[in-house]
Amino acid sequence: MNGVPYEYNSPTYGVVTLRALKRLADLVQDQATHIRAHTMAARLGLSAALHIHAKTGRWAGPHSRAYHPSVVCELEAEAIQVNQWIADGTLPAWVADVLSQRPSAFGVIETAFAERGHGLTTYHSPSFALGVASREFSGQSDVMVAHYHRPGADRPGVMYTRYLLNDKWLGDFYHATDRTKSRNLIEEGQFYGVQQGPRAIGLYTLPAVPGNLTSAKAAFIWTQRDLVDEIWIGNRRIEALPAEAAPGEVIVIGSGDALIAVWPITRTNMGRAAPIRLVERQDDQVLEIYNYLGPSKPFWELNWPGAFYKGRPQCGVYVEVAERSAYRDGRAFGQAVASGTLKDETQAPFTYNGTQPRLWTVEYSRDGQMLGIEVDLMEWALKRRWTRAGDLGWPMLESPIARETRTGQVTVGPATLTCGKEAAWLFASPATGRYVAAYHGLRPAPITLNVPGGRVDLEAMGIGTVIWDNGQITIEAVDLRGEPTVSRV
Repeated sequence: MNGVPYEYNSPTYGVVTLRALKRLADLVQDQATHIRAHTMAARLGLSAALHIHAKTGRWAGPHSRAYHPSVVCELEAEAIQVNQWIADGTLPAWVADVLSQRPSAFGVIETAFAERGHGLTTYHSPSFALGVASREFSGQSDVMVAHYHRPGADRPGVMYTRYLLNDKWLGDFYHATDRTKSRNLIEEGQFYGVQQGPRAIGLYTLPAVPGNLTSAKAAFIWTQRDLVDEIWIGNRRIEALPAEAAPGEVIVIGSGDALIAVWPITRTNMGRAAPIRLVERQDDQVLEIYNYLGPSKPFWELNWPGAFYKGRPQCGVYVEVAERSAYRDGRAFGQAVASGTLKDETQAPFTYNGTQPRLWTVEYSRDGQMLGIEVDLMEWALKRRWTRAGDLGWPMLESPIARETRTGQVTVGPATLTCGKEAAWLFASPATGRYVAAYHGLRPAPITLNVPGGRVDLEAMGIGTVIWDNGQITIEAVDLRGEPTVSRV
């Protein structure tokens, strides 16, 4: 069911895993263990390369866990690391094709934990990448993050999100060395999201036991405020911060080669003042969407079990990213976003008896595209995510150039892998004539790889890979049975 590591799917922790697999492959004497390590490294390398954005060189989100320097691109571009892994043999040579032989705009969908509803979606456009998780993993999660090219800048721009309590900021808590240095800005909220291409819906709420609060807000953070050069709130161009937005207004930020629109939707006002405002914090620009701002309050009515519980507070947004060259300016982009049809419906509140759901349904459509999400506010449980094609499932890996399934067959472009009904994936690079098939089954199974140049048949193999490189065949697998039959056209 799961296609990518639940936890280690980020530039911070992917390095740790691949380093360990390389050491295992280099030092172990058992050949079967050596092959398993190679095969797993190839799968992780495929995922890493699919997430490297071509223009910025960064490992696009979302991420289950990542340290702050990785999130905001303070470290060396991850594309350099992937190329080093290819050069030193940590990853196989064909991973270079994953970086170079792909569409200029494409999407990647992976499942990290299907039973817990944890999926990762990433969309690459020439100048930006947007990634959204179906839900948060931990306090180090990046549930919604965009990387975008800034011509002439020392590093790409980043927009990332956090739900924050009591106006915490970098240096205030966790891994802080002083008030200006911290490895993390912790995610304190709970989140559900859905993405289709450059469009996404994100639904935040407070943690289940928030404690005493003086503030609670969703924060959308743009790095390097001085490189943000266009701000619109509705039809107003903003020249100075702070600036407040009214409910229902679309906020558009232009920076580098990207335009990013954030449209706040349903938001529970838990007090007398709950502003939506743009501010500057430690050289970053932040859109703060408050649920609460006021004197310290325990919010005992949010406790369940409890006699007054009516569901979780809501803080929703629609987000869209565009190439800056596609619109005259940020106002034109904001008008295009606002012209879409937004359905934002919440069932009436009632005192919970432990059984009946209270549904929050959000759907956005424009130009023949549609995406939607529904959650139960009582249990804070994901009920549905969908696009115009229907309800979204939990694919192991979906992309134009690579796919993973457990169905016994994987097809990518002109190539097809037929195998046992266990985890298997296929990468296709018709332009270079290279095709890579992998099988992760616990039991050996017959294998057939069909490609435009021919076919490979194996009586059976266990975990391992079959590589077709312009008619040259390389097989590395455990429990390999019989001689391969190779036909070339």
